[in-house]
Amino acid sequence: MTYRAVTADREQLFATLADPATTGQFFERVSDSVSWTVEGTHPLAGTYTSKRAFFDSTFTILSPLMRDDLRLEVRNLHVADDYTIAELQAIATTSEGVPFDNRYCWVCRFDGDFIVEVRAYLDSAMVAYVIGRADALSRK
Repeated sequence: MTYRAVTADREQLFATLADPATTGQFFERVSDSVSWTVEGTHPLAGTYTSKRAFFDSTFTILSPLMRDDLRLEVRNLHVADDYTIAELQAIATTSEGVPFDNRYCWVCRFDGDFIVEVRAYLDSAMVAYVIGRADALSRK
């Protein structure tokens, strides 16, 4: 594919994250054996060596703490060879009614059409707050 075609494909792919109805299309292009590192010092940080492990350790924990489905809107996308760097903004509200206005930077490496490696950077304090607050409320 030409650079233009690859860029258009990646723009379309990452745009699917903005609508919970199409987010699955994005994850269909993530390798089952992806290496996904969530950077930071919060409960979701770590390196996950499969798509299932990533989901089980992140979305499965965070999703129940949200009032609505998480939407990730692309703020900037940079494509260079096998890499795509996506700056994303979360659009969601916690179950307590607090905006979950997290920002992400995903550095994604592709092998052909599939994402095989991700390094995800995010607001650690916000994630820790949401998870910690939910834990505290559940103990009451």
